[in-house]
Amino acid sequence: MQFRPTSLGLFLLLLIWSAAVELFAPPRYLLPSPLAVVHALVRQSAFLTHHTLITLGEILAGLFFGSVFGAAVAFLSVALPRTGRLLWPMILVLQTFPVFVLAPLLVLWLGFGVASKVAMTTVVIFFPVASAFADGLRRTEPVLLEAAALTAATPWQVLVRLRVPLALPALVSGLRVAVPLAPLGAIIGEWVGASAGLGFVMVQANARMQTDTVFAAMAILAVTSIGLRLAFDRLTLGHPHWAREDEQKTPFSS
Repeated sequence: MQFRPTSLGLFLLLLIWSAAVELFAPPRYLLPSPLAVVHALVRQSAFLTHHTLITLGEILAGLFFGSVFGAAVAFLSVALPRTGRLLWPMILVLQTFPVFVLAPLLVLWLGFGVASKVAMTTVVIFFPVASAFADGLRRTEPVLLEAAALTAATPWQVLVRLRVPLALPALVSGLRVAVPLAPLGAIIGEWVGASAGLGFVMVQANARMQTDTVFAAMAILAVTSIGLRLAFDRLTLGHPHWAREDEQKTPFSS
């Protein structure tokens, strides 16, 4: 579906890149050729695979925790409005801080290991998920709420059996925004302080002017981001509970 336009865009990018290298002949440490990057990928395949797996583990863990915490906070903010009015301003303030400000603090508090990178990814994922799910929970059609009010359903049942299922498409939309951002959180954490991972590889290679290795790590990161998004779309495609809200029926109707 999206493969042909994506492949065409990548082909054009590589063509422009190769032409620029041939035309301007920049020093290799400034701009390596695509072929040099491929050689770096092949030459350091075992090394790059090791660090890719570390970063991928941080990304997946951050995705899990960010999604769970985001959905839980959104649910609590709607289920307990008073709690929501206390939580949401703090969340908004947290979101105003650039990730580059939070990353050094997380490394300072949690150390140079995996925990600080997972926490950074969780922070990046959290707000899009929480915001989208909370909006979905609050946007339940008034007609459906009025219909549910005519039944013997309690407010809790209305929330769990009506509002949550109808808000799942909004949650999925938030996750679609968040999933491609997950690698950003892990990489920023590794840039600030790490002993492994693709961000660590980039920092070390850049200091040694090994630009082909930097580009190789960037290429792996790009493929990882695209792969995560495609995998998520494949998992959510056609799921009956994630159909559009206007195609859903109230669970309280007979």
